[in-house]
Amino acid sequence: MGRELYDNFPVARAVFDQADEALGFALSEIIFEGPDETLKLTEHTQPAILTVSIAAERVLTQAGVVPSMAAGHSLGEYSAHVAAGTLSFVDAVRAVRLRGRYMQQAVPAGEGAMAAILGLEPGLIQVICEQVADQMTPLPQSAEAVRFDATLAVVSAANLNSPAQTVISGAVRAVERAAALCKEAGAKRTVMLPVSAPFHCDLMQPAQNSLAIDLAKLEFRDPVFPVAANVNATLVVTGNVAREALIAQVTGAVRWVECIELLLAQGATHFIEVGPGRVLSGLMRQIQGKDAANPVFNVEDPASLEKTLTGLREEK
Repeated sequence: MGRELYDNFPVARAVFDQADEALGFALSEIIFEGPDETLKLTEHTQPAILTVSIAAERVLTQAGVVPSMAAGHSLGEYSAHVAAGTLSFVDAVRAVRLRGRYMQQAVPAGEGAMAAILGLEPGLIQVICEQVADQMTPLPQSAEAVRFDATLAVVSAANLNSPAQTVISGAVRAVERAAALCKEAGAKRTVMLPVSAPFHCDLMQPAQNSLAIDLAKLEFRDPVFPVAANVNATLVVTGNVAREALIAQVTGAVRWVECIELLLAQGATHFIEVGPGRVLSGLMRQIQGKDAANPVFNVEDPASLEKTLTGLREEK
């Protein structure tokens, strides 16, 4: 992941070097060489994805491609703001490492879960989650028991990825129950996801509280181009609003469909996924449907960069 960028572009290599220096350890070695169990620790995964994404963005910018607006999915919202100049890369890479650590610490291992629900209307999924949460809310016993047991009732939509794909998040039993009811309601598939924590739900409140303290200490500038906020699908144009949006997204849902629809409504014509993988490109196709009129490219290595640049030239 990112090795070809590092080897072929000095501007990308500088990003990896900055990450290593900012974090005080060789993140680049973990990214390039593993081991996988170390890279998969969310406090490493999050800065790793940010680093590779910004390395790709710097290479794309050097090639003369400058965005007019941006959106980032969950962690990707940090990458979008670094690209927009809202937040320095050094501050962002340190912040997302702590973000990952706080998320991991917020819920004991094995007590949280996430599940992808495929082929069921998002509104119905939310209704099912609310019903499950109500049914599993514990009867009052002692105040201490209620505080502990109430976490069993947490389940909600975490990622509204496309009309056909919604991810739910929360306590294990509640997520399993909601997934089963979604299947009964007509979902094509339900898939329990191999995640380290139940992201974007109320169980992440301790992580959100800790991250808010850290982000309050950082300088947030007004972005040079608007960035869509995950939590409410509005365009962020000031540094203070950017900070609040990044804090709120820890427990808030990623409203990805609405974010893409917002960019389209604002006149976006071409989309470039920047960073490792092509997950967002796939979601973009699902959101636009079979008759998609807006080209979607990606940049994660030299080959995809060249393909994207060629595609953009041909579109002119």
